[in-house]
Amino acid sequence: MANLEPAIPHMMSCGTFYLTTSTGYPYTYHKGVAYFHCPVMNPVVHHRCEAIGIIGNKNANHCCGFYSADTIIFYEDRNFQGRHHECMSDCADLHPYFNRCNSIRVESGCFMVYDRPHYLGHQYFLRRGEYSDNQRMIGINDCIRSCRMIPMEISDDCPNIQDRLRMSDINSCNVVDGHWLLYDQPNYRGKTYYLRPGEYRRYSDWGGASPRIGSLRRITDFN
Repeated sequence: MANLEPAIPHMMSCGTFYLTTSTGYPYTYHKGVAYFHCPVMNPVVHHRCEAIGIIGNKNANHCCGFYSADTIIFYEDRNFQGRHHECMSDCADLHPYFNRCNSIRVESGCFMVYDRPHYLGHQYFLRRGEYSDNQRMIGINDCIRSCRMIPMEISDDCPNIQDRLRMSDINSCNVVDGHWLLYDQPNYRGKTYYLRPGEYRRYSDWGGASPRIGSLRRITDFN
């Protein structure tokens, strides 16, 4: 990985290293992947965020995950200048859209970016935030060739969807296992929608007037 000059590890456990770059930015190195935590976390700007949810998982203790159409923007020059390309899903080959990338803005969600096409080469994990200088902030050169959106998971009741997922609109979902209640306000308040196993292609399928969801919980007491 370009310009990653790790200092002495702060902690080492099960092959995980907590390091810093030569410019002082912390990152976690685990099983060959560098995970960067952006120091600049601006408020989320207003943008369309369609989401596809999967509630329940027979093999993961009834885990429920929401997969959002998150947004990452690649800029040719530093400080978000020059031509740019906006991506809201996986892209196996970014080369047709730009020849170089020197800054990145992740408006929502998390993404893995790669320096080779088809999700190969060095990989970098980016959270929501602004990376005004890729070389200085995350130690990657201007060659970014593919990216993959990282789904967000919820493994228990969620009293506040916005706080957990940085989004509040759920447009569709698939209930794989169990019975769930969705609420249009945080902390299990407001209008309630009952979801049993099945596929809901649009929010109107569960009786919602809008995609806004504030919280959700699993029904465990049927007495």
